[in-house]
Amino acid sequence: MEIAQTGYYRIRDDVALRSWPLIDYAYYTRDERDAHGLSGEEFDLITRCDGAHELPGSKLLGSLLRRGLIEPCPQGKAPCDWSRPKRYGNMYMPMVNFMITGRCNYNCLHCFNAADNAPLTSEWSFDEACELIAQARDCGVRAWLLTGGEPMAHRRFLDIVAEIHRNGMMVADINTNGHYITPELLSELRSMGCRPTMKISFDGVGFHDWMRQRKGAETRTLSAMRLCVEHRLDVMAQVNLNRRNRPSMETTLDVLEEAGVRRTRIIRTTEAPRWEKAAGDACMTFSEYYDECLSIARNYTSRNHEMELDFWQFLLILPTRREFAIEAIKNCGARGFRYTLSRCTSNRSMIAITSNGDVVPCMQMSGWMESRGMRLANVFRSADAGPLPRRREGEPLRVLRVQQEMRRLPALPQMCGRLPCAGACVRGRGTGPRRRGPLQVPLLQRLLGGRDRRCP
Repeated sequence: MEIAQTGYYRIRDDVALRSWPLIDYAYYTRDERDAHGLSGEEFDLITRCDGAHELPGSKLLGSLLRRGLIEPCPQGKAPCDWSRPKRYGNMYMPMVNFMITGRCNYNCLHCFNAADNAPLTSEWSFDEACELIAQARDCGVRAWLLTGGEPMAHRRFLDIVAEIHRNGMMVADINTNGHYITPELLSELRSMGCRPTMKISFDGVGFHDWMRQRKGAETRTLSAMRLCVEHRLDVMAQVNLNRRNRPSMETTLDVLEEAGVRRTRIIRTTEAPRWEKAAGDACMTFSEYYDECLSIARNYTSRNHEMELDFWQFLLILPTRREFAIEAIKNCGARGFRYTLSRCTSNRSMIAITSNGDVVPCMQMSGWMESRGMRLANVFRSADAGPLPRRREGEPLRVLRVQQEMRRLPALPQMCGRLPCAGACVRGRGTGPRRRGPLQVPLLQRLLGGRDRRCP
């Protein structure tokens, strides 16, 4: 291993040292959502790369140079403020799934946010969003997924994106129906240094207009995808699969690949209240879903394709690498496969906040919970407060609880046990940086004013 020369070094501008309870040594990079683990020796040496003190040459210094974590510099050139070591009092959580508005220009039959057939009208004001963004920054959050409703229907959508990036974080993903995507909007995003994955919903050739309840939506959505590809943004198509649109899947995948889509995620249409009223028994059982996924995968891999295919919580196909991954096996890791082990680990690293401030285990549960009057936590209410229509003027955002903490409440286990997706949720082990010991609560426990707590 090459030994680096004695000299002055600084932390690179795209690297930031971070620490949380139970995660003492980690770093972020500007283009990634998740933190990476470090050894204590590595962390200590990078911390001393301040440009002010000459460091003796060593193999470890050479290793950090090769990994792109530090760089040689003139004496006195200090790291930027974002790169400097920061320690947070809350637990590690890299991402916020933020529904900035419930409003939407479509009225989709399968909208999981809706508790009934009425359109949603709740929305975060720009000032409220800025307050939440600042709190997330102060807790070491790295990335945001912006969703709705239709997030681009928010009048201050671009301002919210700009505020996130101004605070040293990134918009990693945008969930959208594509209706408002224009060359001008994409140019604005690019000028901010924002290059998100555009997750665009498309629910089948010949079925998209019906499911979105908007004539011409299919044509407009495909045009939006092509426009994003032209602007060199990654596009992920998000395709619902149910008993109604199953016959269109093979054709749909061909059309999406021709449009330049890099990856398609096929998702079982869930038993949202509106969908059950609109489409009756169109939801597949999990057994049906798995059988259909295998059938689609078999047909897909029998032909030449380059687009990645991700069957939600089941199977990932990588045609260009001639590889596949089974989620159940991948998430079990070294502990061995257990069919009872839950697969979904998304909300082990991401907290979901709805347009009315509710904190939910995952966004797909929001309408289901709303229809049953279930509220586990809300950023506009204190921990022990009763229901409030909205916070009072001048009142700060209150304790923001996370999914793991909410499991202390009796309502959530009962609710999860009744959901069709029970057993495919968050009981699996989370992912994150290397840790000194077992991470009991791998998510953020508070954003402001709360106490650090441990689950029993």
